[in-house]
Amino acid sequence: MSIDNYRAQKSFLVGIDSDGCVFDTMELKHKECFIPNFINHYELQGVSKYARETAEFVNLYSKSRGTNRFPALIEQLNRLRLRPEVIARKVRVPQSQGLVRWVEQETKLGNPALERATEATGDPDLKRALAWSRAVNESIAGMVRNVPPFPSVKPCLERFAEVADMLVVSATPDAALTREWEEHGVASYVRAICGQEAGSKADTLALAAQYESDHSLMIGDSLGDYQAAESNRCLFFPINPGAEEASWQQLLEEGIDRFLAGTFAGEYQQQQLEAFNRCLPAEPPWE
Repeated sequence: MSIDNYRAQKSFLVGIDSDGCVFDTMELKHKECFIPNFINHYELQGVSKYARETAEFVNLYSKSRGTNRFPALIEQLNRLRLRPEVIARKVRVPQSQGLVRWVEQETKLGNPALERATEATGDPDLKRALAWSRAVNESIAGMVRNVPPFPSVKPCLERFAEVADMLVVSATPDAALTREWEEHGVASYVRAICGQEAGSKADTLALAAQYESDHSLMIGDSLGDYQAAESNRCLFFPINPGAEEASWQQLLEEGIDRFLAGTFAGEYQQQQLEAFNRCLPAEPPWE
């Protein structure tokens, strides 16, 4: 959906991340789809243990969790390149400067934009990143299924649907999001599914400008979700990694009522943020 044509219909706006937030798919996607293709396409077989550990830290167990796949790919390569074990084995970790330049310049970090840039420049770094990304999508399409939403998600969506416009706000490709939300019968609750092709999460949450102050809420499981919310003056409810079921239950039992009653901002939100920050370290255990 083009957010240029969006108009508020209800009094509240609720943005919801998908992977790791609504669906317990983060571990499955990264460990079975992203990381094997990372090792294969970047010729990291000789340091596969460290490549896997580094990629898991960046994408699952750190403040980088939930980052768009291409900036995350750059961070993985940069962290891996500096590891003493990798240096000792003399395994070359690609620099991918072409990808770095593209990420710095492009606002819609998805395969369509990368395909256009690759065709226009012929840059080998972009070709490799595109091949990796396409392989990831193929792996996800073949692997990820039968992963239902966390137990309290549907009751929360039902409550919100009475008074709020809801959007999926994600860095995942649109096709994968649509497939997962439709598979589990929750697509009908949201007005639109805004994945990486729609732009950044912050771009999508700019729609909060159409709503009154403190009438917009982002639900997410990553620091990037919080930053996107903060940049658009949205409230934020974290789904804490490792305690997702409890987080959704808390949202159902008290968070929604506070949001609708105007008592969410301030002390209550600060308590949620403090618990959330404790879940995600900034530095890896090997440093």
